[in-house]
Amino acid sequence: MPRRAARPLTRVAMISVHTSPLAQPGTGDAGGLNVYVAETARELARRGIDVEIFTRATTATDPEVVELAPGVRVENVLAGPFEGLGKNDLPGQLCAFAAGVMRAQAARPEGWYDLVHSHYWLSGQVGWVAADRWQIPLVHTMHTMARVKNLHLAEGERPEPPGRELGEAQVVGAADRLIANTVAEAGELVDLYDADPAKVVVVPPGVDLRTFHPGERLAARRALGIPATARLVLFVGRIQPLKAPDVLIRAAAQIRRRRPQWGDDLLVGVLGGASGAGLEHPEALSELVAAEGMTGHVRFVPPVDRAELARWYRAADLVAVPSYSESFGLVAIEAQACGTPVVAARVGGLPTAVGDAGVLVDGHSTWDWADAIEGLLADDLRRLSLSRRARVHAERFGWGATTDALVAAYEGAVATRTWSPILRSLPLSGVPAAVVP
Repeated sequence: MPRRAARPLTRVAMISVHTSPLAQPGTGDAGGLNVYVAETARELARRGIDVEIFTRATTATDPEVVELAPGVRVENVLAGPFEGLGKNDLPGQLCAFAAGVMRAQAARPEGWYDLVHSHYWLSGQVGWVAADRWQIPLVHTMHTMARVKNLHLAEGERPEPPGRELGEAQVVGAADRLIANTVAEAGELVDLYDADPAKVVVVPPGVDLRTFHPGERLAARRALGIPATARLVLFVGRIQPLKAPDVLIRAAAQIRRRRPQWGDDLLVGVLGGASGAGLEHPEALSELVAAEGMTGHVRFVPPVDRAELARWYRAADLVAVPSYSESFGLVAIEAQACGTPVVAARVGGLPTAVGDAGVLVDGHSTWDWADAIEGLLADDLRRLSLSRRARVHAERFGWGATTDALVAAYEGAVATRTWSPILRSLPLSGVPAAVVP
């Protein structure tokens, strides 16, 4: 099978079915994936590579096309009803979404895109079809993986369904390049999904160092109405069992019992909205706060824009990331870019995101988390030392470096892609070999 002659990259189709780069992180299913897609698209455009991002329209007022930045277009594809569809309902809309992508491309000249970069397994299913139809490489970033999540479920959380595992395995087999956030994730792709190691490229996500940078803590607190004497511990993320904000609430309650002399100074900020399994009982965290006697010591804040988020990071004494699973942990690196120490679970990509500039906790025991947070709150010199190291560590993760590595992966996919006029056959897990073409 012939290979296409190498030429400079000029145009990339990105696919993000279930969440839009225009959405506010922390709402619904919006989070680190949204930030990743938006920031890498902007950086690609700065390098002269135009990007078209296909996402699902979720309101009747969504324009058909939005310019996110010069050289970056967001196409809102009609696929299913605007309201009432959760992420788990979207597999039934992939055909409609793929048809919308094909219609948009049909208006373009042949060979319009150089490659497809899909994000999350739902997008990978559409990207697989698009790449084969357009005869261009498929680059895929998993962001989260069902088999990894199912190994680290929070209490009461339902496992990801077998259909998702099968869909992910198909995308892994179809992709010309798989982008892993960390070396650990690369190993999971190989070990849990039988990925070809030659197709896996490690590209750590980045942080916007212009927005997230150190600043004057007291000024940030005055702007947010936080007392100057508060010992502020911050949680940022979607409120759901996977992200484990309950672990922080219980640990903070334990610290209050241990440190009565701190009085009303201990304060927990929770920035984010209910999502995923958290929508089934959206008042659960508030009820836990009341049950633990933390009413008045926890401030709930809805998702905020990036500049306001940076202000919260600067105001905090430390940021807690107690997740059960994280492919990387953008919250950790954003906080560190602001010079704020992080206490994080030793899971997934968080050891890479935190490095030696924070504290890693094994497991999710209330006492272990209370020990780690209390120890850091009580040690001003250690926090100062970690704060200095945090910014230095974060500076290694600018979006420019991420995009440079992505472009190299793109070029590698184009250079090694073989071309066939028919859809590639894949070994499908759970399907007898006799029925696989």
